[in-house]
Amino acid sequence: MINFLQAADAVAVNEGTRMGLWELFTKGGWLMWPLLILGGVTIFIFVERYMQIRKASVLDINFMNRIRDYISEGKIGVAVNLCRKTDTPIARMIEKGIERIGRPMSDVQTAIENVANLEVSKLENGLPFLATIAGGAPMIGFLGTVLGMVQTFMDMSAAGGTVDLALLSSGMYVAMVTTVMGLIVGIPAYFGYNYLVARIEKLVFQMEANSIAFMDILNQPVK
Repeated sequence: MINFLQAADAVAVNEGTRMGLWELFTKGGWLMWPLLILGGVTIFIFVERYMQIRKASVLDINFMNRIRDYISEGKIGVAVNLCRKTDTPIARMIEKGIERIGRPMSDVQTAIENVANLEVSKLENGLPFLATIAGGAPMIGFLGTVLGMVQTFMDMSAAGGTVDLALLSSGMYVAMVTTVMGLIVGIPAYFGYNYLVARIEKLVFQMEANSIAFMDILNQPVK
């Protein structure tokens, strides 16, 4: 037991107890590069989608009141211009409904729903890839673990079965570092994906509420 601890201490001294991040990265092997790329893609998708969803969620609380006033006053063109200036998924959805005024209510409802589906699809762009990274990155890390253990056993076999920690450290580094890197990439991707999905679901609820409010406006009795 004492000899094992002494050997472990010797390995730690040889490898350096204060190993830099770059040196640790290189010891993970070639699998670290795809994991690093996936990490960069995760950050890009999350930030880009977050900004888009945040922009889409901004809406003047008086928007529907102004739409109601314009429609009741017969100012259809002004209402359409307001929607175009607002430039949000909800505004584009209401704009399509305004353009269908005069047609059967079912046609108006269908037009609004079609626009809403398109807008939600745009907001979800990139999220499937983010979900793939959340599941795939840890698997790549696990692959690195398996390859590292294979390398370790191959080194043991080449050494005639002699347990030499200095000899085995290369394979163990690949096994451990790739696993850690896979989790570092996969965990934020998983939580980021679920956070964005929750934001989109909240926006969808707002779109549905405004759609109902718009249909109520059209169903108001003429004074």
